[in-house]
Amino acid sequence: MAYSTIIKPSDYMNTKLYTGNGSTNAQTGLGFQPDWVWLKGRSNSGSHKLMDAVRGSSSSLCSNNSNAAEGADYFSSFDSNGFTVNGTSNDINANGQTYVGWNWKANGQGSANTDGTVNSTYTSANTTSGFSIVQWTHTTSGNYTVGHGLNATPKMIIVKTTSAATNWGVYHSALTVGQRLILNSTSAQTTGYWGANAWNNNTFSIGSNRDSNGTTMIAYCFADVQGFSKAGSYVGNGNADGTFVYTGFKPAWLLIKDKTRTEGWYIYDGKILGYNGQMGDFLANTTASVGTDYSIQVDLVSNGFKFQSTTGHLNGSGEAFVYMAIAESPFVANSGESIPTTAR
Repeated sequence: MAYSTIIKPSDYMNTKLYTGNGSTNAQTGLGFQPDWVWLKGRSNSGSHKLMDAVRGSSSSLCSNNSNAAEGADYFSSFDSNGFTVNGTSNDINANGQTYVGWNWKANGQGSANTDGTVNSTYTSANTTSGFSIVQWTHTTSGNYTVGHGLNATPKMIIVKTTSAATNWGVYHSALTVGQRLILNSTSAQTTGYWGANAWNNNTFSIGSNRDSNGTTMIAYCFADVQGFSKAGSYVGNGNADGTFVYTGFKPAWLLIKDKTRTEGWYIYDGKILGYNGQMGDFLANTTASVGTDYSIQVDLVSNGFKFQSTTGHLNGSGEAFVYMAIAESPFVANSGESIPTTAR
């Protein structure tokens, strides 16, 4: 039974749905000041925009391309109970268009971490929820390690060079050792990127041939937290009565990728459309609006997720998939204050 010390997952990760107004647009009600905000248009196509408190509100990255960080004048601030956007950007605030914001709590801008062979400029870590943001300067003098601040070995890390146009690199514990996925690509797992050093409770490893010497790097790191977050894998069965994946909680947010085949990065959110059987999806690697092909179906249930489709994208027979899931509510919390968990 997956008991959890996190009674209310939305204290650490929360989704905000909003409508653009083409002007100053404050979004509240998150319950915390976010340190990582991932914004995407629902009703319109446009780039995914990722901002974090380590780099500051004036810098954005796009999960759907390899561009260096851009100015984010349309994202005003990380606020005590939400965030503020402004301007007329189609990506996050066009008048009348609808958007989603996925928000994580780390630890503000953080501070330098000296656990690795290369010190981080900032490591912003939340050990309770197993999430951290790390910034450092890349070196080509050899494979090296960087401190992630989680006090637990990360199960997934998403890395991007912010000062140059290079692909996103994704580490996942279920990938073949030494291989990676690319967030802005449909490519299957491939070699490269990670260094030869062992990963542990304090550090992760980067290969010296990753980028040019002196480039600035950012990493979003996830450790498993029982009843709150889980990075795992499953094998599809190609059946309409599809594979069930146990997480120990009802997912609020789910990211899935076929690791051995050319397929996209599917994102499902428990607040989009609101019920199983009508679950819209996003693709982290494209600019497309929320999808409405409900034949590509996943149900978010009280203790995991289950497929109701034969589609190869998510449930191909014998296909191997990796996922990252964040809880809406734990199946069981080790407190009398636990919120009952139900399917959607």
